[in-house]
Amino acid sequence: MSKLVKKYDYKALTREQVDGKRLYATPTGDRVPSVTTILDKTKPEEAKRALMEWKKRVGVEKAQQITTEAANRGTRMHTYLENYVLTGKIKDKGSNPFGWASHDMAQEVINKGLVHADEFWGTEVPLYFPGVYAGTTDCVGVHKGAEAILDFKQANKPKKREWIEDYFLQLAAYSEAHNEVYGSNIKKGVILMCVRPTESEPGIYTKPPEYMEFVIEGDEYEHWRKEWWKRVEQYYESQIV
Repeated sequence: MSKLVKKYDYKALTREQVDGKRLYATPTGDRVPSVTTILDKTKPEEAKRALMEWKKRVGVEKAQQITTEAANRGTRMHTYLENYVLTGKIKDKGSNPFGWASHDMAQEVINKGLVHADEFWGTEVPLYFPGVYAGTTDCVGVHKGAEAILDFKQANKPKKREWIEDYFLQLAAYSEAHNEVYGSNIKKGVILMCVRPTESEPGIYTKPPEYMEFVIEGDEYEHWRKEWWKRVEQYYESQIV
């Protein structure tokens, strides 16, 4: 049975092109940048260098292949998880072995992560902070008794906390937007991550999917909330000409 509770009336957002920029049109009439745009435009120099060095190391073509495959795998995993949130069941994995990894990764997230969600308020939830930014978060609800933003991530290899700071900034951004518009008191974010399995061939695993969970709350949540607003300020200062 689905744990979906229609607690809030979430409003749809639309994307628009304004002066060559992709912006969200919000219900208040604002045209604002996305959370991911702000993070990308304010990315620290060392992060940019690390990305360039990785592309140089593996080769541009191989890097693009890895990125595309990861994005496709992640999209399929998200689709399975979205369906689970809405219906309480995961769709059948189907007959194509190339998609089985995504299904099994989603099942791992459900078994070890979403099992701790008390209720869901929505999936693929459009959120905005009036006049400032907007975006879409994977899930909003209650996790282990606390209101929370839940974000689903796939990974090619296990991650350390210090590698995923942008994910924590995203959680803070969506929490702030939800609190501002809907009067909630979300001060917790959860990254529900699954590392892809190692396959000898499609659907045949030499190493199964691995679930990882990262939570920010309390003082750590407050740290990332403040860091998010610094990035927002940095972004808007860079737009002044």
